[in-house]
Amino acid sequence: MPRLSDTIARLAAARGPGPGAAQPSRLIEWAGFGSNPGALRAYRYKPEGLAPGAPLVVVLHGCTQSAAAYDLGSGWSRLADRDGFALLFPEQQRSNNANLCFNWFELGDIRRDAGEASSIAEMIAGTLTGYGLDRRRVFVTGLSAGGAMAAVMLATYPELFAGGAVIAGLPYGSASTVPEALERMRGQGLPGEDALLRTVRAASPHGGPWPRLSVWHGQQDHVVVPAAGEAVLSQWRGLHGLAEGPSEILSIGPHRRRVWRDGGGVARIEAFALAGMGHGTPIDAGDGIGVPGPHMLQAGISSTRHIAAFWGIGDPVSGTATRPGPERSAAGEAAAGPGRIIEQALRAAGLMR
Repeated sequence: MPRLSDTIARLAAARGPGPGAAQPSRLIEWAGFGSNPGALRAYRYKPEGLAPGAPLVVVLHGCTQSAAAYDLGSGWSRLADRDGFALLFPEQQRSNNANLCFNWFELGDIRRDAGEASSIAEMIAGTLTGYGLDRRRVFVTGLSAGGAMAAVMLATYPELFAGGAVIAGLPYGSASTVPEALERMRGQGLPGEDALLRTVRAASPHGGPWPRLSVWHGQQDHVVVPAAGEAVLSQWRGLHGLAEGPSEILSIGPHRRRVWRDGGGVARIEAFALAGMGHGTPIDAGDGIGVPGPHMLQAGISSTRHIAAFWGIGDPVSGTATRPGPERSAAGEAAAGPGRIIEQALRAAGLMR
């Protein structure tokens, strides 16, 4: 069994520099959007000349990041200019979490009509009305703690969303304490499919249809191991009533894309296994969309472009069909650091305030 100190060392190593406050931002802060029980900040982006009835994409940054830094790295606002949709960037505050992580495992923040989840829902409602957007085309994505919080939003407010994307995240309801969160990030004690399905069904009164889902995970991620991404898939395959095995497997360079289709042939879930990539959002620095930075990793593939295409709000991105094969496994265990980094690493992961 991996030691706790091993996981802590990886978290500390993955922390990277703090949010890029000096980086230029294309986002506009928005105050007064509601009661804001989760005490979050809100930023928005509306492309010039955006047509009425455009889609809305909600983007949740990772730990140590800001909304502006995540937008710069991922390129969402540049894609919004090209493809015509609005953006909402909730942002964590240090008063809630010292390392700017969304509190994906705090029970008071992950329930419907409570805490951070409720604040994000208020932001969505106000943006849809204020910008005159299409309520049938709302999507949510996030990285790491933001990815786990995207899963929270899809579970607690599924009626709001047509689709979601979880990057290096964890399934809804998989942890409710700091020790549990650390274990789940290491892939230990993850609930089985039946328990995951019961948890997400109990999160809201919604009975379907369910949002489509895109899942991304680096196969060398030692902060949130690939098993966590597989648990997200397991949770949502059950909701959609899909088989365990994918309908097809595609290759995009060294990376693998699995697709699950319903009885009508519609793609409901996709999953990208990113060869050789650690913990972060995969970008293609040569496509004019992504910019490398802390946890924004050059992988020769733009998750932003692929996710938008999967949701049907961006241009299609092609892949090459291959035969199904075994998943690549994460390799190697990082060396444990000295004991004094434990508190720093806990804070970096958002597991200590």
